[in-house]
Amino acid sequence: MADSTFNTDMVNKSSKKRSGSSDDQWDQLAATKKHHTMNKIPPPHMEDPAAALSNARHEFGEHGGVNMSIEASATFTVMEPETMRRMFNGELGPDRDFFIYSRHFNPTVLNLGRLMAALEGTEAAYCTASGMSAISSVLLQLCSSGGHVVASRTLYGGTHALLTHFLPRACNITTSFVDIRDHELVRKEIVEGKTKVLYFEAMSNPTLTVANIPELSRIAHDKGVTVVVDNTFAPMVLSPARLGADVVVHSISKYISGGADIIAGAVCGPASLVNSMMDLHQGALMLLGPTMNPKVAFELSERLPHLGLRMKEHCHRALVYATRMKKLGLKVIYPGLEDHPDHALITTIANKDYGYGGILCVDMETEENANRLMNLLQNCTQFGFMAVSLGYYETLMSCSGSSTSSEMNAEEKALAGISPGLVRMSVGYSGTLEQKWSQFEKALSRMQDLKAK
Repeated sequence: MADSTFNTDMVNKSSKKRSGSSDDQWDQLAATKKHHTMNKIPPPHMEDPAAALSNARHEFGEHGGVNMSIEASATFTVMEPETMRRMFNGELGPDRDFFIYSRHFNPTVLNLGRLMAALEGTEAAYCTASGMSAISSVLLQLCSSGGHVVASRTLYGGTHALLTHFLPRACNITTSFVDIRDHELVRKEIVEGKTKVLYFEAMSNPTLTVANIPELSRIAHDKGVTVVVDNTFAPMVLSPARLGADVVVHSISKYISGGADIIAGAVCGPASLVNSMMDLHQGALMLLGPTMNPKVAFELSERLPHLGLRMKEHCHRALVYATRMKKLGLKVIYPGLEDHPDHALITTIANKDYGYGGILCVDMETEENANRLMNLLQNCTQFGFMAVSLGYYETLMSCSGSSTSSEMNAEEKALAGISPGLVRMSVGYSGTLEQKWSQFEKALSRMQDLKAK
C-alpha cells in the first residue's frame, strides 16, 4: 500500500462495515456523521495546547456513549471480496473507515493519534508501543544506510546508545554529537546531502538544557535537514512543531500517562511522514511492528484532557521547591530559576501559564552524597520514591549518572554535564506542597546531622 491516506479529520467509525463499491452512500454517511461530530481540527499555529485538545474531534461510543468504544479486533472483515483487493492496493484506507489489520491501523489507536496531533500542533500522529520504538522508527524512516544524524550530546541514555552503538552497527547510520547550545557548531556539523536529521530534546535529560527550537529549526531547514525533537520532558510547556520542528516524539509513558502504569510512545508530524511509516513495503512502523494495544490507547485518550491541569501543578511545585532548595544553599538546576542559562529562552518560547517543567536536579557532587540523600528522602521522611521515569503523581528520584544515563561512558557524561552526584527529581503533586516540603527539610537536616558526627 503506497499511501495509507492517514487523515486527522477521519470520521467516526460506523457500526457496520461498508461495501467497497458503495462510494456514494459512504460519502453521504460521512457527511452526516461529520455534521453531528465535534470535528474541528485546530490550526497548526494555535498556541495553547489545551485549547487545541479541546477543539479536537470528540469520538463518541458506538451506542452514543460519551467515551469512545474500544476496537479490540486484530483483523477486520469486509462485505465484498473486491474490497480487500482495493484496500491492499491503497484505494481504500482508514480515512474512509476501511481497516485491514491492527498492526497497520486501528480505529482506537488512530483516535489517540488525532489527540496527540492536536496537542503538538501537527498534521498527524501515530502512537506506538514505547517511546524508544517511536524514536527508532522515525530515525530509520528518515535515514538510509550511509546516512548521518547530528544530535545533542545530552540525551536520554537509551537514545544515546541507539545513536552511538546500534544504528552504526546494524544500519550504517552515523551520528555527530554536539553542544546543542552552540549553533555555529551545529551548522558546521551538518553535511549537506548526507545529514538527514537534526535530533535533540526540547528539554534535555537530565541536565534540563532548553533547546532554541526556532533557531535550530532554521539552521536545519536551510540545509534541507529534518528536525526531530523529543518533547517527553515538556508536554504542554513547549510545543516544538509550533516553533518550527518537523517531527515531535514522545514517551507517553511519562507525563501523558501520569500513572507509571503504561509503556507507550508517539510520533507527531506531517501526514506524509506517518503515511510513509505505515507503508506496506517501506514503512518502519508497519514492518518493525511496535503496535500499540487499543485498550492502552483508550486509557491514554481518557488521560489527555487533564494533562494540562497536571502539568501546571507539577511545574508549580517544581518551581517552589527549586527556589527554596537554592535558598538552603543547594546546587539546583531548574529552568525556572533566573540563574539558569536558558531561563530567558524558555520564558520566550514556552506556552503561557504552564510553567518551566516538572523536573529539577540537585547536584550533590558525589554519588555517595546523592544516594544518602535519596535514601533519607524515601525511607525516613517519605518525600518520594527512588525510581526512574517521570510524570508520576509521587516524586520520583534517581541518580542519573548511574541509572538513566548509565549507557554513557565517563567522558560522554562529562561532556554532557552530568555530575556523578546529579539527583534528578520528577516532582509529584500528591499530598500538600507544605507537607512534602517539610519532609524534604527533615531529610536534609538529618543528612547534615549525620555528616557532623
